Amino acid sequence: MKDEYQKIVDKHMPKEEVFYNAAIAFITGGMMGIIGELLIELYQSYMSVPAKEATVCMLITLIFLSCLLTSLGFFDKWVNFCKCGLIIPITGFAHATQSAALEYRKEGLVTGLGANMLKLSGAVIIFGIIGSFVFSLIRTLVGLV
Repeated sequence: MKDEYQKIVDKHMPKEEVFYNAAIAFITGGMMGIIGELLIELYQSYMSVPAKEATVCMLITLIFLSCLLTSLGFFDKWVNFCKCGLIIPITGFAHATQSAALEYRKEGLVTGLGANMLKLSGAVIIFGIIGSFVFSLIRTLVGLV
């Protein structure tokens, strides 16, 4: 009985197009990199912002745009097409935080936004901090040898 059910499920399960999805993610991720570089050039050339500050301005711009597009309902549609090309960069982190904020905004500032905004992206922050600590510790120990 279980085997028959699994055969039916496997038969009707949509097949994932791994190479197509990887190619789309690669191309859109590369386009995100190009957009980032163009923003840095824009800030440096036209606004006379030093390189270090131009990078920060580019990140702020990408975060703002992804939050704006999430609020307007466009970002989810693009993510369905682009896959990890939009989720892996900082735009994905901003999207996750903004989505949670929009979902729980009706529950109030503290119990809604405050308690739930970092629900998904909080794990990224925690594991990022832990990973940074572990790799810094390893680097320090290797440097002592």
